[in-house]
Amino acid sequence: MSFASFSEFLAMGHHGLYVWTAYGISLAVLALNVALPLLSRRRYLQEEARRLRRESQK
Repeated sequence: MSFASFSEFLAMGHHGLYVWTAYGISLAVLALNVALPLLSRRRYLQEEARRLRRESQK
């Protein structure tokens, strides 16, 4: 598939809104698949450190 101009490329044969929305959603899902486990792990480690400090004070 070739396009005569950049605006035709963005329009994607009048399917641009669908195509770019699909790309955006896909990138958002991929970013969440990376970020959420990292944030969850950080939260878990902080909670464990807090729990260990509490237990060592007893």
